[in-house]
Amino acid sequence: MAKNNCHGCTKLEEHIILAREIKRHKEEVNALKYEMSDEALQQMPDFQGRNKLISDIYHFRLYNTAIRLGELQGHFKVQINPEEYARENLKFGLVEVVYEWAKGTPFADICELTDVPEGMIVRTIVRLDETCREFKNAASIMGNSALYKKMETASNAIKRDIVFAASLYVTGV
Repeated sequence: MAKNNCHGCTKLEEHIILAREIKRHKEEVNALKYEMSDEALQQMPDFQGRNKLISDIYHFRLYNTAIRLGELQGHFKVQINPEEYARENLKFGLVEVVYEWAKGTPFADICELTDVPEGMIVRTIVRLDETCREFKNAASIMGNSALYKKMETASNAIKRDIVFAASLYVTGV
């Protein structure tokens, strides 16, 4: 042990730290080389297959949940027609209006697309911006930068002109 060069070294701890860093960097280089290798690319179909499986499982669970809800409604004698429930509760009437607004269509032109009052259109767009903000915050917490950027882009697209102008109703006097 005394014959080892490291035995009497005054910078032993510094050298150990340096050796660990070198080892870590070599591992990072090897990992990057592997990611760029043909072997990793050959595993891509397997990865995509696993993603599809997970997606299918999610949809299967969602379907089973819907079936179970239907069974429970029948068991407790809750009379709900699924099509009628969807028609009454899932409102897609303003999707086109909000989409056109996000594309930059003037408010007057948007109002002609629907018979919904202007105040309801404004309220819907403002609520959508609030929802985008909440999703953006959640994405930030989860570390999902892609979702964060999408929500920021959507919010910026709808946040313009008269819909977000200062209002006596909102800001007060």
